[in-house]
Amino acid sequence: MSDKKTAIVTGASRGIGAGLVEAFLKESYNVVATSLDASQSLTVSPSLVLVDGDIGKQETAVKTVEAAIKHFGTIEVLVNNAGIFYTKPFTDFTTDDFNALASTNLLGFLYITQLTVKQMLKQKSGNVVTISGSLADNPIAGVNASVSMITKGGLNTVTRSLAIEYAKEGIRFNAVAPGVVDTPLHKGDSKEFLKTLQPMGRIADVKDVVDAVLYLAKANQVTGEVLHVDGGAHAGRW
Repeated sequence: MSDKKTAIVTGASRGIGAGLVEAFLKESYNVVATSLDASQSLTVSPSLVLVDGDIGKQETAVKTVEAAIKHFGTIEVLVNNAGIFYTKPFTDFTTDDFNALASTNLLGFLYITQLTVKQMLKQKSGNVVTISGSLADNPIAGVNASVSMITKGGLNTVTRSLAIEYAKEGIRFNAVAPGVVDTPLHKGDSKEFLKTLQPMGRIADVKDVVDAVLYLAKANQVTGEVLHVDGGAHAGRW
């Protein structure tokens, strides 16, 4: 067992997740990274354990948390980054869409956070950072993500609930709500259009979101916060 802190990152193989893995390793954390294909995208090291699996299945959460405790002994940080996002007119969303969104975004959160909190209760400390979405608080005309945002709004709400439920146990819960981030999720979209989706007229980098997560991981007095990394989009009209 080591004196280093340990972070679990879900959805770890690309985009924000891969950026988080790299950043936590740089900050001298041990990391357990999980995604559908983590072992194909990342390289194992003494500080990095990889777990392949669907985050919407309970056994993936079990394997991931067990790997953290077996290899590193503690879990200081969990980042719930795994998520999927569909845009389409409300009336076109199908039951399959809903089930996929709920499985990855909500059950994925539930299973791994429950198991992590059980470990953090033993430690009397820890923190959970969940990636939600700016659109949950501030819909934008023409970006039709209504059913996707049922899940992301739910994550913001559960973050606040858990912050209060576990405040006396020394466990903090926060969320980062990004706007448009330059990740593979947007590879088919026009950059010029994406720039119109926030007041500052820019597309965030993965680093912008990673920096917010690292801040929350260290901010001992911050809990129940939804930190918007969206160039001000949540604040009003532009």
